[in-house]
Amino acid sequence: MAEVLNQQEIDNLLNNVKSGTEEKPEVAGSKEAIPFDFRLPNRISKNQLRTIMNIHENFAESFSSFLVSKLQTLVTASVASVDQLYYSEYVLSVSNPSCLFTVGIKNTDIKGILEFSPELALALVDRLLGGNGEGKKEAKVITPIEQKVLNVVVESIMVNLKKSWSVVDKLEFEVDRFEPDIDFAQITSPNESVLLISFEIMISEETHLMNLCLATFSFDAILAKLSSQKFSSIRPTDYQGSTSREVLARNLLYAELPLKIEFGKSTISVSEFLSLEVGDIITLNKKLSDQCEIKMEDKLICYGRPGIVNKRKAIKVTKKLI
Repeated sequence: MAEVLNQQEIDNLLNNVKSGTEEKPEVAGSKEAIPFDFRLPNRISKNQLRTIMNIHENFAESFSSFLVSKLQTLVTASVASVDQLYYSEYVLSVSNPSCLFTVGIKNTDIKGILEFSPELALALVDRLLGGNGEGKKEAKVITPIEQKVLNVVVESIMVNLKKSWSVVDKLEFEVDRFEPDIDFAQITSPNESVLLISFEIMISEETHLMNLCLATFSFDAILAKLSSQKFSSIRPTDYQGSTSREVLARNLLYAELPLKIEFGKSTISVSEFLSLEVGDIITLNKKLSDQCEIKMEDKLICYGRPGIVNKRKAIKVTKKLI
């Protein structure tokens, strides 16, 4: 049955018609309409994006450890964001010239781009060649020599990506070529969606950006495994079935420790020290038959005798104290 209007509601409608305006009544429980783009369906769900973020957080941790050992300075790497967007949108965000490496996964059609910001690329090259990272270069074009230097970092990224993705499948990441222009690094059509993982690389006190862009049109097989498997804790397959204590103990076995060999001690005056010449002999407080002290972090751990093995100087451990 139609709703009957009272006289006041009728007068209000007539006044609105005369003035050319009409107020739409608010519907209880109505929600604001959200536009949906049918050209870009979300291939990757939120749960899958969360898993992908966890995988690349592990990668960032391994990659930062590699940079610390290579650059001999404080380096931290972290995942800034994981997004889905048009490939055309990503292309517009890339500077020109830039530092791009096209990558792929063996035995799949998955293609991607590893992007270093020009500032990050030049800082890495400067530090890898022995600089302090403060060198400035007017032109941001990456030369062939700088590309060769960066290959050390890129190859390490491929290895660490393989280790991080081993919880999903054995994916073999490989580098295709270097490109300074995004227009020549076409990995998919402009209207296709891509997965963009952004990393923040902090070297000393400077923060730089690194991006990994992967085309998602051939991601279906990997997405199926992300959906079927439960990733309560992201741990490489090599460590499955091991406790954290066992993993740490296993890695500690390969840790490098500094050793000091003390053959003896001697005391001389400043005048004797200043008059030392090549060929002079300093008498120590020990005999040739006495054992040498082997120390670790200035702590005596064992005794030994010096000798030669395969034409190299060596020391033989004769007594352990620990």
